[in-house]
Order: sequence, then structure tokens, then C-alpha cells
Amino acid sequence: MRVLVVGAGLSGLSTAMYLGLHGVQALVVERHPSTSIYPKARGQFPHTMEALRLAGVDQKMVAASPSDQTFKIVIAASAAGPVFKEILVDQLGPDLSALSTAVWAGCSQERAEPVLAERARELGAEIRFATELVEFQQDDDGVTATLRDLTTGETSEIRAPYMVAADGHRSPIRAALGIGHHGRGVLGTGTGVVFRADLGDVIPPNALVYLQNPELPGGGGSLVTTDEPSQYAVSVGLGDHDWLKVIRTATGIPDLAAEVVQHGMTSTDIKHSVADRFSDGRVHLVGDAARVMPPTGGFGGNSAIMDGFHLAWKLAMVVRGEAGPGLLDSHDPEQRPWSDFIAEQQYTAYVERMRPDLADDTLASPVDPVSKLFFGYRCLSDAVILEPDDDRELLENPEEPTGRPGSRAPHVMVDGKSVVELFGRGFVVLTGAQQWVDRATDLGLDAYLVGDEVTKTYGIGAEGAVLVRPDFVIAWRSMQGEGDLASTLDRVLSRV
Repeated sequence: MRVLVVGAGLSGLSTAMYLGLHGVQALVVERHPSTSIYPKARGQFPHTMEALRLAGVDQKMVAASPSDQTFKIVIAASAAGPVFKEILVDQLGPDLSALSTAVWAGCSQERAEPVLAERARELGAEIRFATELVEFQQDDDGVTATLRDLTTGETSEIRAPYMVAADGHRSPIRAALGIGHHGRGVLGTGTGVVFRADLGDVIPPNALVYLQNPELPGGGGSLVTTDEPSQYAVSVGLGDHDWLKVIRTATGIPDLAAEVVQHGMTSTDIKHSVADRFSDGRVHLVGDAARVMPPTGGFGGNSAIMDGFHLAWKLAMVVRGEAGPGLLDSHDPEQRPWSDFIAEQQYTAYVERMRPDLADDTLASPVDPVSKLFFGYRCLSDAVILEPDDDRELLENPEEPTGRPGSRAPHVMVDGKSVVELFGRGFVVLTGAQQWVDRATDLGLDAYLVGDEVTKTYGIGAEGAVLVRPDFVIAWRSMQGEGDLASTLDRVLSRV
């Protein structure tokens, strides 16, 4: 039985890829004729690269990135200046090497999506472009969907045990389910073009300039490099523009010779919106269908990929009969609080970088240390057995790891590799005691005897054990060598 995934963007393709990795085929339908032809989101964070490494595509993302792996982000009146603030200079992101062996990548969405699609197909997915979802119904046993081939006009009906809504920020599926949304709403509507020009030394090969300039439509916008040399994308407020004038103002070169690439023209809303729930029966929301954030911070594309990473293993285990359907009830309580949080963080960055006129006392404070944004988020649901004294905090400092349930499994180097590289295919037990290895083996789990550095970091001591989920989240731990591993696994997987 195949899971139906509607939408072949980053979240839909990621979901299909990880479903295949866990032994379940996906049928992906996408109304557009191909993957994205626009640069859109750029960059993969180390925690995302860890997930992509599991799927065997991390190095493909690096290879598809610009050869110059430096990156620059500034707030300025134009590319030529003056510069008001430097956000990032000559690097893709902060140094997180103490928390992960994974690297940063700078792959654009137009190049990342084909990488995900190719791997998803290798793992058994079928992807149908120019195909739209016409309607669907769900019942106690599955989802019945009517599809239309937009090339031939022919319709067909399919049956799937579950459906994943990866159908974008307007999400007809979300609307059909009657799922509302909350947030700050539409912040502005922008339009842009891709253009070619010789900018010489005005802008480095990999750069993003947030423009604050009253001479631009809407008072600002953005200018960003693309994968093509001498080709750039500029975005400003909506209107009927003299694009050559806009480009010259954005670049700060009044006599610049520029050629507009017409097929690169785009128009979109900048929104802050999170769905009121991420699941409805046998339908689960991911990507922009679940949350839409201002494009300031890079978490839009990364969270889309990670949605598939976190959801697919649960879907696969339920479809294969290895977990109870209740396991999928954890999708909403684990991913929606994170979405609310990160959307507010990106809104704060949006106000600082693009709309200082919106500054008020409702802005969220930037997270410190910044590593919390990448490795500090906790999953709090019934798919995790929290300890009695747990404070249920959504974030913790990964630079001072606790090893407690709900947290991301900490990085510790063992024999030249990160212990995180042991995770991902199924549930894993780490322990310093042979008895736990024997119990885990009897249950068909992978188990590893680890040394003092790991047991100390994970807080389990010489006699304890820790159970790690396929998405690198700690599901349970025994600190004193006590506990029933079999019943624990049944609880986590909703088999009781």
C-alpha cells in the first residue's frame, strides 16, 4: 500500500524519500509540470544535513551548491551600500562543529528538489507531475482520492492508507479539512524578477542583501545571487514597475546594463501563519501547508525537509503494522509548537532586516545561544516517555546536553564518528551494560555498548540505557538500570 503525498516541493519529496528509506512506497502528485524552476529557499543547516546524510544525499547537496562555499548577508540601502548591518560574512552559518560532524550546504531549492526526487524514486516512490488532486474522502480505513492528469484531462481514483498534504501555503487540502490558521497574517505582497548583469565586485558570488531604501517600491526588498553566474533575483513591493529602474536602485549602479529574464518573474505574499492543527484523521500536513514564515532566517526550506524526516518513520511503522495508529497522533504536538516558535523567530528577523517599521513589544527575543535553533528543540508527546521531574521546556541548550527524553540525541565522537550516525534506520539502544544489549537484541533492536563519555553525556551511568527514535529523538532512558524495555517500546509506539 502506497502513501499518497500531494505536492512535490521540499516537504513532499522529503516525505516520499524517507518513506522509501523506511520501506514504504509513496505516490507523489504535483500539479506543476516539474520541480521548482526558481531558486527560492537556499541553504541546508547541519541538523538537516544529518538527516540528508541518512538518506545518502548530503554530498549531492554539497555538490549542487555553489563552488564558493562562503556566504554574505547584509542589510543595506543597495548592493553598493551603504551597509547598515552585517548579519553574516564569508560563511554559510555559525560554527556548529562542536555539535555535529555534518557540514553546511548552500544548495538552492531549484537544485535540491531534483536531488530529493531522484533519491525518492530510487527508494520506490512514483512521482506524477502535471497531476492534481481533484477531491478526496477519508474513512476509518484510508483515503480515497480523485486525481486529474492535466496533460490529458483524464481522471483516476486511488486508495491510500494515509495522505500527506504538502500542497503549499494555500493548501486546498487544509481548507477542505476545515483547518484554520493563526499568526500575524499577510505582512506584504512582493513581486520580483530574475535578471542578468555584470555586477563585478559590487556583490560577491554568494550573497543576500536585505534592502531598506525608500526609493524602492514598498520601501525595501531583497537582492540575492542565484546558481547562474551574473544572474540575480530582486524582489520589492507589488506594483507595475520599471524593472530597470528598480534593478539599478537595488544594485546602487545608476547606469547598470541589465537584462530581465522574463520566466523568472514571481509574485507572492509574505505571510506569518501556522495551521491550527497538523493532523486530521488520516491526513497530515507538512511544509507550507502547515506553516508559512517570512523568508528571513532560512528555516522555511529546512523545516520542510525535516517535516518529512520526522513524519515518515511514523507513517512507515504504522503502515507496516509495527506501531499503532496512535503513534501518528504525535505529529501535531511535536511539530506545531516548534512551528509557532520558529515562525516568531523568523518574524523577528523580518522586522529587523526588512520592516523595522513593524517593531513593537510583541517581538520574540532572539534565541541565545543560536545553536538552540538547530539542535535544542524538544519533541513533547506521547511518543516520548518524559521523566517525572521534566519541566516540559520546548528548548534546551545543546551545548550543555541533558540526554533527557524528548531531546535530540547529543553528538559524541566514538572511534572517529559521531554517535548520531548510529541512528536513523530504527530504534536504537545505547548502554554501558550488557544486560540492556541482550534485552534490546531479544526485541529486534540495534543496541550498542558505549563508554563513559557517552553514558555521562546521556546521563545514564554505567547501568542505565537510552532508547533513541529513528528521528534522533530520545524516547526514554533508564538512569539506574531499571525499567522494562518491551513495555516501554509498546508505549512509545502506541501498541498498548
